[in-house]
Amino acid sequence: MQGPYKPGTPCWVDLMVPDQQAALDFYCDLFGWQGEVGPAEAGGYSVCTLQGKPVAGIMKAMNPDGTVPDPMPPTVWTTYLATDGIDSTVKSVTDAGGTVMVEPMGVMDLGRMAVVADPTGAVVGLWQADTFGGAGIVNEHGALIWNEVVTSDLPAASAFYSSILPVTTARSEIPGAEGYIEYQVDGRAVGGMMDLSTFPPGVPPHWQPYFHVDSVDDVQAAAVRAGATVLAPAFDMVAGRMAVLADPQGGSFSIITSSTQEQPA
Repeated sequence: MQGPYKPGTPCWVDLMVPDQQAALDFYCDLFGWQGEVGPAEAGGYSVCTLQGKPVAGIMKAMNPDGTVPDPMPPTVWTTYLATDGIDSTVKSVTDAGGTVMVEPMGVMDLGRMAVVADPTGAVVGLWQADTFGGAGIVNEHGALIWNEVVTSDLPAASAFYSSILPVTTARSEIPGAEGYIEYQVDGRAVGGMMDLSTFPPGVPPHWQPYFHVDSVDDVQAAAVRAGATVLAPAFDMVAGRMAVLADPQGGSFSIITSSTQEQPA
């Protein structure tokens, strides 16, 4: 990834976990990342790298004052959407029926972030870059390749994201995936939308990251050996072969060997 992400494009993902070191060990072993607990002034936040470029973040779950949350929040991956005006984007969130979870805040000289929830309850981050643009490598083994919002109300979610960012949604024209909803920036698919009704009962609305791997079956097996749970075993679909996993601390993510090589930027 050589340039800035266009507004509305998924540009970063990070994971909040009870045991940061265990998560670092799991994902570094699984995807070939490099990462260690970050400096105290960054709250210990770890920027994991692949081939020397930032690929994802992992942080310990904690309250703003540094105390341990009680109860502990669920382990989740958060997708961040790029914006070039985070204050106006956050204002439009409430105007469009969403909820602001974390108000815009500066992250050293890296940029500004916020966390919001769409009207169906799916939580997503916002990122206005300064010195840090987001993922520096995509589409290769162990790197982000796709992001997807799973929602209980496709029309409401579509209207929400189109009202807060310069994005559109459209039904896919790929043969065999005509019912899939594409999340587009400048007419180009950079993510997708899925109906929650196709998921098992109890799954909440959420954003799901997909990581590209050279062999879904091999990575699935390696993840299970490391303590992961298989939520959807490896299967073939129109975009390639994929599986849905939960890491040992419960964080859900997808892996895919893509036949289309769509980029998130």
